[in-house]
Amino acid sequence: MGDSGKALPEPRSELRSGVGLVHSTCEIVEGNEKCGGKGPARGEPAREGQVRTQSRVALPPNLERVNAAAKQAAQTRFTALLRHIDEDALLRAFRRQKRQASAGVDGVTVAKYEEGLTDNIRDLCARVHTGRYRPQPVRRVYIPKADGGKRPLGVPALEDKIVQSAVAEVLSAVYEADFLGFSYGFRPGRNPHMALDALHTAIMSQRVNWVLDDDIRSFFDSVDHEWLLRMVAHRIADPRILRLIGLWLRAGVLESGEKQETDRGTPQGVGISPLLANIFLHYILDLWVHQWRRRHARGRIVTVRYADDFVMGFESKADAQEMLLALKARLASFGLTLHENKTRLIEFGRFAALSRQRRGERRPETFAFLGFTHYCGRTRDGRFIVKHKTEGKRLTRKLTALRQDAWRLMHAPLATQHEWFAAVLR
Repeated sequence: MGDSGKALPEPRSELRSGVGLVHSTCEIVEGNEKCGGKGPARGEPAREGQVRTQSRVALPPNLERVNAAAKQAAQTRFTALLRHIDEDALLRAFRRQKRQASAGVDGVTVAKYEEGLTDNIRDLCARVHTGRYRPQPVRRVYIPKADGGKRPLGVPALEDKIVQSAVAEVLSAVYEADFLGFSYGFRPGRNPHMALDALHTAIMSQRVNWVLDDDIRSFFDSVDHEWLLRMVAHRIADPRILRLIGLWLRAGVLESGEKQETDRGTPQGVGISPLLANIFLHYILDLWVHQWRRRHARGRIVTVRYADDFVMGFESKADAQEMLLALKARLASFGLTLHENKTRLIEFGRFAALSRQRRGERRPETFAFLGFTHYCGRTRDGRFIVKHKTEGKRLTRKLTALRQDAWRLMHAPLATQHEWFAAVLR
């Protein structure tokens, strides 16, 4: 990894459990090592087994062997991964592409590429293995954000999507053995609902009195390429794979007909970006948080992360305040900052609600995570429960869009309107 700059946390074998979903409270309290602990919180539905693995997400036999090797030794570096990017892998990657997806700078659509699919895949595979493959610039588009701003998205050329998807499949077989249990974003067998469920279970079953709602400012635009490549090289020693990742990072962005060079960031919307973001955050955040709470925490700490959106719960206010200061310093050392206006430390949880009630104060503040506002409430028989509702801005934006669609269908046949409304209600 080199001896210059800041050392990366070393992944330790006890930080790893099996591949895929381990959905217990232990995971978000202590990483993802196997540990005893409480069952589901009172009022929570019991799950069929505490541990579910990625066996539910089928891997090709060759990648199962890669995954087994990655689980066996945390220090193993993989030197010959490009051989897994064969025609079958590229064809699987093509099948994963959305048929209605926008075309990249070359204008090639899925339907057009499919007309000569066999020859196209064979030619693409040959170019990848002979070093003749060159990615094209990413076409930049913008989508509206909830706060009224615009979020930049990257639309790669179709062949770039295919190769990135195939490489991401191989790298996932390696990194799913390393990623910690409280990381839920863009991973096989995981989804936002599981992250929300894990957060709910943690607050309901652990002594959470304070919640740190974190927001990294412009994360995807701020990822340092040099650090990212060093982190990938911690596990991946195949120079051809590292070269491909470097080419994608430096491919540039095409906006309004002008190409812009990129020395930082990994565009949202690009096929391999979520995995690269998870790798980056695994080293600078997940391992560090796990290490910090073991060395410095006085009370319990829970963490749930979905991509660059993460929430931390604390038993002790002192732990929360120290973590916030340490987190700012940690992120700054990698060129990242917390969004001052969106990062908040609030009193929250079962015991926080009781304390505020005894002091004659209003119930705890709310926080937002994955599109939902989370707040302290009571069941009909008076027991504490964490409730959530759709964020106000998100709900307003969705209702406005539905109203506009309904107006457009106003003069359509009744059967068409019925079909549309039924789909909305479902």
